[in-house]
Amino acid sequence: MMIATIGEDSSVWPYVVIRSEMHDVVIGRCTNIQDFAMIHVGYEQGVLIGDFCSITHRATLHGCRIGNNVLVGIGATIMDGCEIGDNSIIAGHALLREGTIVPPNSIVAGIPAVVKAQRDASTENRRNALLYHRNAIAYARGEHRAWADMG
Repeated sequence: MMIATIGEDSSVWPYVVIRSEMHDVVIGRCTNIQDFAMIHVGYEQGVLIGDFCSITHRATLHGCRIGNNVLVGIGATIMDGCEIGDNSIIAGHALLREGTIVPPNSIVAGIPAVVKAQRDASTENRRNALLYHRNAIAYARGEHRAWADMG
């Protein structure tokens, strides 16, 4: 039986789809999967998402591996066999072709996506994940406008 595992302090927001009928999906700790994201396993492997990641609205992850402290931008698509190194940013609407390997500390953008710069984005990516964790706690208490107090 294939399963999806969601790590401690992680959050899954409305209308997320996670399918793991062939392989497992593993989501690390303090990671947020935002509204309308789609996560689906590939033919060869499942999906692994590290700790302190933000998978933003309408992103699609398919049979790929995402390192720690990674931000995947709105509407980005990461295809089968891709590996995203720690502390990276995948820009909104980027399309990573099958088998793309992204080194740690990369800024990636485009269609097809390529590394545009090298920079350790761990601090801002982790901060974003922690803000989503804080918001998830408030949201669970029924405080649906918690972002207003996070300035």
